[in-house]
Amino acid sequence: MIDRYTRPEIGAIWTDQGKYDSWLKVELAVVDAWAKRGVIPEDDRAAIHSGAAYDISRIDEIEAVTHHDVIAFLTSVAEHVGPSSRWVHLGMTSSDMLDTALALQLKAAGKILIDGLDPLLESLKEKALKYKDLPSIGRTHGVHAEPVAFGLRFARFHEQLARAKERLIQSYEWVCTGKLSGAVGMYVHLDPEMEEEVMEALELNVAPISSQIVSRDRHADFMAAISLIASNLESIALEVRHLQRTEVREVREGFAKGQKGSSAMPHKRNPINAEKICGMARLLRSNMHAAFENIALWHERDISHSSVERVILPDSTIGLDYLLNLTNRLVKNLVVDEQRVQEVLGLTNGAVFSEGLLLALVRSGLTREEGYAMVQRIAHAAVDAGASVKEAALNDKELVEKIGSEEVERAFDVKHALRHTEAIYKRIGFIK
Repeated sequence: MIDRYTRPEIGAIWTDQGKYDSWLKVELAVVDAWAKRGVIPEDDRAAIHSGAAYDISRIDEIEAVTHHDVIAFLTSVAEHVGPSSRWVHLGMTSSDMLDTALALQLKAAGKILIDGLDPLLESLKEKALKYKDLPSIGRTHGVHAEPVAFGLRFARFHEQLARAKERLIQSYEWVCTGKLSGAVGMYVHLDPEMEEEVMEALELNVAPISSQIVSRDRHADFMAAISLIASNLESIALEVRHLQRTEVREVREGFAKGQKGSSAMPHKRNPINAEKICGMARLLRSNMHAAFENIALWHERDISHSSVERVILPDSTIGLDYLLNLTNRLVKNLVVDEQRVQEVLGLTNGAVFSEGLLLALVRSGLTREEGYAMVQRIAHAAVDAGASVKEAALNDKELVEKIGSEEVERAFDVKHALRHTEAIYKRIGFIK
């Protein structure tokens, strides 16, 4: 998954080196806290810091025997530090280090994701402004409904994604939480003040109460925020996929020189990036479900969650980074065929303006049912004959007698239909 659309630094967070670096950082912070309290002599503290290192191949070798990754890690560190290593991991249980180190990894990955939203938000805003005044057809149920400003699609996606970013920031705050409360959360060999001191040194939040682990609702919430962002990206991609269909052809993905769309059909230009985005969004949503299953654990802790997290947390953070970059590329390079947009708007020969006629008839004194029946009669006859609905309306004496030809003209005026576009753009802060 780590390819040209993924930042290498987010992948590095989840490598063995990235993991063990986080483990070591936590252990050293605890050593410093004990030294501050006079428990660890300064000479030993200095020796631990100067010798603090590990060997990944050696950890693998030890773990093959012990079947315990933390013990294997600590043994490797001890081999580098020497006798002073007796103070490393003092009073701690494995999860004190593991959960706190995981919070460090999530903090680093989450920062990349939050920052990674901004380029896409900017690209959506640029497209929204560029096509603010381009009339197009709006659809409900996939069927032509009423005119809409083409740029509003991008503006709507921007507003959804901006809201999703706020969710991610909130969940990020909650998941950047560590603990140092011992085997069952009772600080039997530690104390709450030390926990606070260590978390402050690591720039993490303190779990106000914990068992042997940090409660997994925090991680599930973070995964939910990731999943929601992925779903928002899918909505962008799905719109592109529809609009690129041969029968529609309003937009198409950028097509690079030398790119090929099909091994069999040379004419093909497929929405491959949009389809990748839709597929990956499914995967991230499934990971979210696994995170929710991790919330319920036995008593103060079991390990049913940890094997799951080793897959879903790296995959989801790396995956979302991939999707953000790919979606930004999709939006930035999207080709909009403005002439075709206009052609599609006119495919129904004006039938999409029917509601304006209906409301004018209601204002003239007809009941809604009477007006609906009259407009439906005119519109269906014109559509079936392949004729202009506007001309049919102007030629219908009963209709013109009721509302006048000027009102008919207004009903078919696309500028009138889009007259509130500026107000919407002002409301979302795109224009002043």
